[in-house]
Amino acid sequence: MLARIFRPSKSAMQSGVANTVEWVLEFEPASARIADPLMGWTSSTDMDGQIRLSFDSRERAVAYAQAHGIPFQVIEPQQSKKIIKAYADNFAPGRRQPWTH
Repeated sequence: MLARIFRPSKSAMQSGVANTVEWVLEFEPASARIADPLMGWTSSTDMDGQIRLSFDSRERAVAYAQAHGIPFQVIEPQQSKKIIKAYADNFAPGRRQPWTH
């Protein structure tokens, strides 16, 4: 029952960074998911997969795991590279590729 402590990445569907401030503790899956032969729904016998705890800081998440004797792995967040763009750059005279329609 290994737990992962990480900070979630931003959603690919929006440009905002909501829900990326808190640190999350969740458990690794202990068993594979299986498909129900009748309905086709996926299910699992692992109940720890439903637990997802949020913390304000990495230190609080680590302290919680240590206090409850939970083995854990901390995954450090990767910094995203910011690309500054402007609409006017599409029409700049020094553009690498010529603008065509």
